[in-house]
Amino acid sequence: MTTPPTVPAAPDRTAAPRPVVVVGDANVDLVLRGDVVPRFGQAEQLADSGDLVLGGSASIAAAGVARLGVPTTLVARVGADVFGTFTLDALRAAGVDVSAVDVARDEATGLSVILSTPDDRAILTVPGTIPTLTGSHALAVLDGWHGPPGVVHVASYFLQPRLAADLPAVLVSARERGWTTSLDTNWDPAERWTGLADLLPHVDVLLPNRNELRAVAGALGPGPQGAAHTGDRDVVLARAVAARGPRVVVKDGARGGWSVGPAGAVVRAPGLAVEVVDTTGAGDSFDAGYLAALAHGIEDETERVRWAACAGSLSTLGPGGTGAQATFAALRAALA
Repeated sequence: MTTPPTVPAAPDRTAAPRPVVVVGDANVDLVLRGDVVPRFGQAEQLADSGDLVLGGSASIAAAGVARLGVPTTLVARVGADVFGTFTLDALRAAGVDVSAVDVARDEATGLSVILSTPDDRAILTVPGTIPTLTGSHALAVLDGWHGPPGVVHVASYFLQPRLAADLPAVLVSARERGWTTSLDTNWDPAERWTGLADLLPHVDVLLPNRNELRAVAGALGPGPQGAAHTGDRDVVLARAVAARGPRVVVKDGARGGWSVGPAGAVVRAPGLAVEVVDTTGAGDSFDAGYLAALAHGIEDETERVRWAACAGSLSTLGPGGTGAQATFAALRAALA
């Protein structure tokens, strides 16, 4: 197979990118930066800055995919409140189709307070409508789909127990209809990491960061007979997870990202050297870059991971998860 050029060509407008349907959380983030480590005892601290921005792993990923020139639909739930209105307006501004977002009259939209430093962050979340999304809602969207199949991406698995219970059936149905399936579990607040053994055989792409990879692999235990057991620790873990079905694409912070398929070969791509403003949502923008590469028909795995790593890096140049998300033109320039 011929290796694609280093700089991706502009999408062929005669062959539109495949659609992406993102399923998961929609909420607002209040991002605080500066002296953000709380000190109790009624101590008042002065933070450097604060921003109210679009939140939720699924919503940030959807916004990132849409900005990269891909028709994107979000399946989620918000409340009929000021935070819900803010969330929907922000998604529309990014070009996301929100017709499949359910607005609940008597429920509150989710809220996360993010205490952000240049190297790390802590997240406090009020779930609101986040855990109320169901698999039947996602199936209804697929049942009513009139265009070609594309990519179904699910985010924040452990924050949405009702969706999680139905998700194997949703992914099986999606694949039967010709969709590629993708999952970013995000962190499990309970740190139990249950349910994935039955789910992963129906996932084409799994998108963890290193810590999530270690937790997932630890919960799953040894991979199937024949999984590779040589190489550095995280690669061994990724190979064991990939042997269960999905390609494992790992978010590796400033180092970029890397990918392991069921056959065990490792593909790596570096991130960009940037002046970091805020790392909130960088992993979701990484997801968006990879999903957009799939949608645009990029077949070379190295190039897909490069799209992801560059998109994740660029997103750290502004506040919140979507403040500096790349357009397709900006991504091409960065890859150049």
